[in-house]
Amino acid sequence: MTAADRTLDEFADVRAGDKGDTLIVGVFPRRAEDFALLVESLTPERVAAHYGALVTGEVRRTALENLPALVFELPGVLGGGVTGSPVLDGHGKTLGYHLLTLAV
Repeated sequence: MTAADRTLDEFADVRAGDKGDTLIVGVFPRRAEDFALLVESLTPERVAAHYGALVTGEVRRTALENLPALVFELPGVLGGGVTGSPVLDGHGKTLGYHLLTLAV
């Protein structure tokens, strides 16, 4: 396995939720020493590109060093939110797990 074959799933867990049509994804490294790698690899631009056309605005990232965790806000990804979206994943739980496929 090369470094290019390694995905976020090998380093972290995610939890997802919603706020309107914005997907909120928390990324939690399994080992504290991997936090620096995630900070370097998971830029807002890379995360936005990973979700592609679903993102309708600027992706924001907040680093919570004391946890450690990264929190991403992805506007528009939920297509109207829980009450306005016709999709089955209105809360974004499955879409949160999609981030685990990103190469790091």
